[in-house]
Amino acid sequence: MRRTAALTVGALAGAAWTAKRAIGRRIDSGSPLWPLPTLETPVSGYSPRRWIPALIVSRTEPADGVLSLTLESAELPAWTPGAHVDVTLPSGLVRQYSLCGDPADRGRWTIAIRLVQDGRGGSREAHAQLVAGAELPVRPPRNHFPLLPAPSYAFVAGGIGITPVLPMLRAATAAGTPWTLLYGGRSRGSMPFASELAASYGDRVTIVPEDEAGLPDLSPLAAPGPGTLVYCCGPAPLMAAVKAAVPAGTPVHLERFAPAASGGDAKPFTVELRRSGRVIEVAAAESTLTAVRRELPNTPYSCEQGFCGTCQHRVLSGDIDHRDTLLTDGEREDSMLLCVSRAAADHLVLDL
Repeated sequence: MRRTAALTVGALAGAAWTAKRAIGRRIDSGSPLWPLPTLETPVSGYSPRRWIPALIVSRTEPADGVLSLTLESAELPAWTPGAHVDVTLPSGLVRQYSLCGDPADRGRWTIAIRLVQDGRGGSREAHAQLVAGAELPVRPPRNHFPLLPAPSYAFVAGGIGITPVLPMLRAATAAGTPWTLLYGGRSRGSMPFASELAASYGDRVTIVPEDEAGLPDLSPLAAPGPGTLVYCCGPAPLMAAVKAAVPAGTPVHLERFAPAASGGDAKPFTVELRRSGRVIEVAAAESTLTAVRRELPNTPYSCEQGFCGTCQHRVLSGDIDHRDTLLTDGEREDSMLLCVSRAAADHLVLDL
């Protein structure tokens, strides 16, 4: 009994000493203490890797080819306008969708999914299989598109890009902050929530269906009011047009549904798969994941956009060009997402 007690005390002391050393190393290196890479669950109680079972309580179609789902769970954490969440589809695919409900409605989330017939299959599965009464696992929200304080806002949305903007409009209205919304789409019937927006906000909203009025007129963005923040979410051509329309040096806050194009800066490199004993070539026009899967076809992946973390793998040596929106600073020190990230130089060694 005494020997068992001594061993237990010794083990606890060893764990405490290890934790103290880890914190000390982060202090010495100048790294932020949070998030500590050894903590699976943050102090907030919600890990970005933790899956929460949510129940689909309603399914509606706010526009042609658009599915809106309302989810409920007592475990759903709070969120802020601009946040998005990971969901696991019945097949196991992980996809990301913006929260478009009311942040004040605790325990209830709303997402909207446009059907993309020639996409990678996630939206087709969602439209075919996600019904009221089904369970949909979700992860806690992340927000790379936060609504910052400002004296006024100019919002621009295209198609399903309206989803992260909806809660921003509610927040700005509640705060009494002036704003305008320019909302474009292929046709009026394809633009989710268009009629509700016009009815709720009147002339602050300009609806521009392309088949009726052509492309949106972005000229008002050339002279935004002092301190006005410009927010845009939609197709890449729309975001590029908005950036070109504002005065030089004016920041534009963008939400992308896919990683930004690399612009031709991707270079070929080699990857050593240490455990497999192979060295592979990664071409400039392909992802690390594609090259690795030629040799190891069972390498897991899902979103292929740097959001879900399924293809995260340990890097044994080499500098990494991180292009994801998921990993913490601690995780970036020795791992990468194969689907989007690359070598910063000529060579990487992976623990594969």
